[in-house]
Amino acid sequence: MSKPRRNQPLLPLDDALFRVKPRKPVPFPFVLDAIASLSPWTRPMFGCLAIYVQEKIALILRDKPSTPLDNGVWLATTEEHHQSLRREFPNMRSIQVLGKKVTGWQVLPVDAPDFERSALRACDLVVAGDPRIGKVPGARRTSKAGPRKALSSSNPAQTSTRSEKSRGKKSSRESPRM
Repeated sequence: MSKPRRNQPLLPLDDALFRVKPRKPVPFPFVLDAIASLSPWTRPMFGCLAIYVQEKIALILRDKPSTPLDNGVWLATTEEHHQSLRREFPNMRSIQVLGKKVTGWQVLPVDAPDFERSALRACDLVVAGDPRIGKVPGARRTSKAGPRKALSSSNPAQTSTRSEKSRGKKSSRESPRM
């Protein structure tokens, strides 16, 4: 009778393989606290922290010391709501790192004198279900060529042969099986 073998690793385990990269601290954690009643979920996005409420992306928290220009709370909105939101958030502006003059995303800049008050007001709007803040992310973009067409042949004889085969008919080109 042979001795039972213990399950031993074939190679020595290297602690470096099992180290977990520490997570970045959540920028502006008071924002998550303010909307906690909605059970938001987060996801890293472009080095920032995206906040989702149900199926909508509502906010992004950005605090990048290397490029502070657009740090703050980003609001997911559309251009049609900019004017009404600007009445509530006078320091709100388009995000400059996106390269467009006007974008759907707007930022409450961290360097504004009313930053915390504005961010908390935005959270109140999200909790209240204000339709001006939050977007359902679109489906991934497809290629510009669009959906591919079915394979077609320029030779009509080949086309008819294919269609005959698909219906179970033999074409004149096929030899009988023995």
